[in-house]
Amino acid sequence: MERKTFPGTLDSLAGIREVVKEEAQRAGLSKKAAYNLMLALDEIATNIIVHGYEETGTEGVVDVLVDHSDSQLTVILEDDAAPFDPLQRELPNEEFFARPLEERPIGGMGIHLTINAVDEFKYEFTNNRNRNIFIVKTSDA
Repeated sequence: MERKTFPGTLDSLAGIREVVKEEAQRAGLSKKAAYNLMLALDEIATNIIVHGYEETGTEGVVDVLVDHSDSQLTVILEDDAAPFDPLQRELPNEEFFARPLEERPIGGMGIHLTINAVDEFKYEFTNNRNRNIFIVKTSDA
């Protein structure tokens, strides 16, 4: 599995996107699947950087691991921020979406988008690192 390491800063988002975009093209993802994957990664990477590092006054890295096998593309974001399982957060429900934008509470929408953008999204805390795992079936599935 190929690993690329980026500083845990917002300036790294473009580089993270580029790595994943190139791999999505190699894996033969449709434009829609690639766009959805990029949206999901951008949401989680931004959360890692802003909430995991910047707001806590800590520094760290975001590792991007990519694997294309078994008719799927797997992308993993690993970080050293405090453990945070996005799947444990309460997700927006119908009542949330029925409210006008100005009345909606902040938070949770990016995780909702992530879960719905890829075929499978998982979280693990392994070796003292957060691992956000994105799985997309490739065109040869």
